[in-house]
Amino acid sequence: MLELLIPIHAMKTLTSSSVEQIPETLSRAQPETTPNPRVDVLVIGAGPTGMACAIEAEKAGFRSLIVDKGCLVNSLYHYPTNMVFFTTPELLEIGDIPFTTALPKPNRLEALEYYRRVAAHYHLNVRQYEWVKTITGADNDFRVATADQFDTIHDYHARKIVLATGYYDLANELNIPGEDMEKKVFHYYREPHPYYDTDVVVIGGKNSAAEAALDLWRHGARVTLVHRGPQMHSHVKYWVRPDIENRIKAREIVAHFKSTVREINADCVVVDTPSGPLRLKNDFVFALTGYHPDYDFLRSIGIELSAEQLRPVCDPETLESNVPGVYVAGVIVAGSRTSEIFIENGRFHGKLIAAHLSQSIDGENRNFPLDAT
Repeated sequence: MLELLIPIHAMKTLTSSSVEQIPETLSRAQPETTPNPRVDVLVIGAGPTGMACAIEAEKAGFRSLIVDKGCLVNSLYHYPTNMVFFTTPELLEIGDIPFTTALPKPNRLEALEYYRRVAAHYHLNVRQYEWVKTITGADNDFRVATADQFDTIHDYHARKIVLATGYYDLANELNIPGEDMEKKVFHYYREPHPYYDTDVVVIGGKNSAAEAALDLWRHGARVTLVHRGPQMHSHVKYWVRPDIENRIKAREIVAHFKSTVREINADCVVVDTPSGPLRLKNDFVFALTGYHPDYDFLRSIGIELSAEQLRPVCDPETLESNVPGVYVAGVIVAGSRTSEIFIENGRFHGKLIAAHLSQSIDGENRNFPLDAT
């Protein structure tokens, strides 16, 4: 790439006429393109399900690669700092690697450590911080272009694609005035300290909302919970539900059920309650109303979605979608019913996909001829 080098002492003497003399044919900086080795299976999504798919593919003799726009197990990393899983550690295991914890239920930090250990054990080829831009080609001849955080373009060539993109990146927005105030309104909860001695509204009635409300209250925030349902959702963790209900009963956390937030202002929120509109003094809002898969991305690849629940069309036995050579795995298989699939059952999708790969790719022709790189 050509560069125009100007001595520092000469920069002050440049005039508009001298600038005009610079040839228009000088090349401008363009995003670099980096060729990458060819693989049998390219997995999009480095969560537990994506990792399990790559592991099972490798065990079956296929060369795999994982790309993710975030870090390894990016969604888990963005969970609340002190979160404790609902399930026991053995139900989070992948790749036959034991997951041992000090207590009966693992926490976020233990899970992050476990999945790092699994990735290192299997020497998984994970390309972190690469955003998939395009997928072109067809079965046995896919081309995937990604861009990293420096806008360098990476081109991959793969026989099969596995989509394990999860759903935690896209929040279910309220679509109300004021929701776009980025310094006041949040769709993800991390930790309580910044909200000490402030008025906080938590919107939602499931686990995320219940745990955030309790954590905030215990660390000195004045918490109001707003939920459109008549009570806390039945799916709230069994040890969390009595805690949140007792705090509400004692008026330590104020709750408005059968209610919705109408608008968010700089110093208050307006809530529609059964007894009429209510203005609440407010500093921060956590709209913890759930998340959904990236349906537009799935459609852009050609994957058909069911009309009501937006489930991707796929063979339930192999998880191959209506696009030959493209598989779906993890929570995206459930479409909008994200509560149906968790790590506990999504981790087995890799075995189904690997079994079908063994049938569809001739063993003698596995693995592309490797590039010099």
